[in-house]
Amino acid sequence: MAGYWNRPEESADVLEDGWLKTGDIALIDKDGYVSLVDRKKDMILVSGFNVFPNEIEDVVSSHPKVELCACIGVHSEKSGEVPKIYVVRKDDSLTKEELRAYCKGNLTGYKQPKFIVFKDELPMSTVGKVLRKELRVMEEAC
Repeated sequence: MAGYWNRPEESADVLEDGWLKTGDIALIDKDGYVSLVDRKKDMILVSGFNVFPNEIEDVVSSHPKVELCACIGVHSEKSGEVPKIYVVRKDDSLTKEELRAYCKGNLTGYKQPKFIVFKDELPMSTVGKVLRKELRVMEEAC
């Protein structure tokens, strides 16, 4: 991409050496296949480690009592940021303790959610995608 038509400032923001910076985080496997794993703006930095919210969401969503979840990073004096998950329960008997134990068995320590919030619903886009940005705005308002 050469740039946006007659918008050099915007072009400079998204182009680097002729490449369009989309903000997507991708992994390339040994066979050369590319997988988009998350967005750079959503990445959580925990004590210098990159944590992808999608990885945490995949684990939490695999719990049989979880309907839907979303993960964001929140400020921490100790580690910079920590994961916080918002969960819509499929089964109201699900407790934070049960979910913490599940995460402990399936996630490395620094990836385990430090905060769990149960919600009746999560903000969604018109195509059914959870809007993490709105969760971050809600978090800042608290």
